[in-house]
Amino acid sequence: MKLRLTSIAFALIAPVAVFAQDSVAVSTTGKYPNAYTSGSANVSPFTQESKRFNDWAVSAGAGVPLMQSADLTSIKGFGAGKNLFGWSAYLSVDKALTHAFGLKLQYDKGETRQGFVDTRDHVASTAAGARTQFDAISVLGDINFSNLLRRVDNHSPFRWALHGYAGVGTLAYRAFRQDPGSAYNQALITEIKPFSLGSIFGQAGAGLKYRATKELDIEGRMMYVVSGDDTFDGAGGTGYNGKRNDNPSDNLINISVGATLNLGKHESHLFWHDPLQEIYYKLDVLADKNQDVEVCKSGDADNDGVCDDWDRQLDTPTGARVDGAGVALDTDLDGVIDLYDKCVTVPGPVENNGCPYNNGTTSGSTLVSEETKTLEGIEFDLNSDRILPSNTPILDNAINYINSTPGSYNVIGGTDTRGTDAYNQKLSERRANNVKNYLIKYGADGSKLNVIGRGEKDLKYPECEPAIKCPEWKNRANRRVYFEAK
Repeated sequence: MKLRLTSIAFALIAPVAVFAQDSVAVSTTGKYPNAYTSGSANVSPFTQESKRFNDWAVSAGAGVPLMQSADLTSIKGFGAGKNLFGWSAYLSVDKALTHAFGLKLQYDKGETRQGFVDTRDHVASTAAGARTQFDAISVLGDINFSNLLRRVDNHSPFRWALHGYAGVGTLAYRAFRQDPGSAYNQALITEIKPFSLGSIFGQAGAGLKYRATKELDIEGRMMYVVSGDDTFDGAGGTGYNGKRNDNPSDNLINISVGATLNLGKHESHLFWHDPLQEIYYKLDVLADKNQDVEVCKSGDADNDGVCDDWDRQLDTPTGARVDGAGVALDTDLDGVIDLYDKCVTVPGPVENNGCPYNNGTTSGSTLVSEETKTLEGIEFDLNSDRILPSNTPILDNAINYINSTPGSYNVIGGTDTRGTDAYNQKLSERRANNVKNYLIKYGADGSKLNVIGRGEKDLKYPECEPAIKCPEWKNRANRRVYFEAK
């Protein structure tokens, strides 16, 4: 049988989760569908040819390393030392394995400075100072927390993402120390070659990324580096003046700013993809191609998209919209289904095609009362001004209503409480203008319509401030356009 799009969402979830590619590309290998797929022919194996997202990138950045847990430190207050700043740089090749996890092969280079004197000054001192030149190669796991924790549908091109990093590698370094004395002196204290037994180190941290363009990301990052060696700070095996830090590892904090160049021919990178949009993408594609999916073994007698085994109304009129149980929709609950209701959102008697009479009751003429001049239900996706297919029945009814009644009307746009006041104000104006343009395009008298944007100052559910306090259906109801008689 032929399923409506709202009935096939569940059937699409499995192939979306398993195959990260465009599911409308039918496999020609003969291997799909099989016993391990959903049974749909509209799936194909994940290959480089079928993927829709870039998943490779290169990153580079520079920063400041600060010796933190050591005999000699880089910041006054950390331990033995004053404020001394070195330099660091990194270069990595990045691979996204899923929308939430990836790997990095990273090279780090830099020099730390610690203790009580800057060894670059080449002057005698009364206290010790040190510097450490290091090179490191490591493999890091990359977790995209912003995608991993995403739990609500979001059609917006979001631009901020929190990443977590952790991994191990090999560390090579040369540590120099300047001892107190009447003359300048500096000596090599420790040298560790790469890929030796004592060169294993670890690092972990977090980064906040901003998507500047579809190819370029900007990132601020802070990493904690565990050297695994008590001589990394240059103080020597016995510590400075015989005082040794109890920690068997000299560790540092590396703060950096960098950029990521996303590589590939596709429009977007996998790490910037909201997986919850995938289901809606498939539905939109199927709608455009008018594809049918056969899944009902029990049949569909009334051809309403609900299998007879689950259909509570087996004689639904052709063309009527139905709910999940196969019952024809009656939005205003007036006893006239939406298919035959001339006023879908305003209750009215059966003999008047579901529209009220002029005195606002169920008897009289044709003019709607003041209390019924507000039409609700025109809602929008997050950060979007696109008119949804679910809006069109209400808007089509509004055209007849506006043209058949005297007076003019305000078309009022609103938003939820996400975003700034200024941004929400402009978004509400765009939503209201889009609704007005739709009405005029399909026959409404434009001279009767006046657009007003109220941003987030006219919430249907004012308790949703901030938005996190409410379930998503309430926030969606706040993202609306409605009409008000002038």
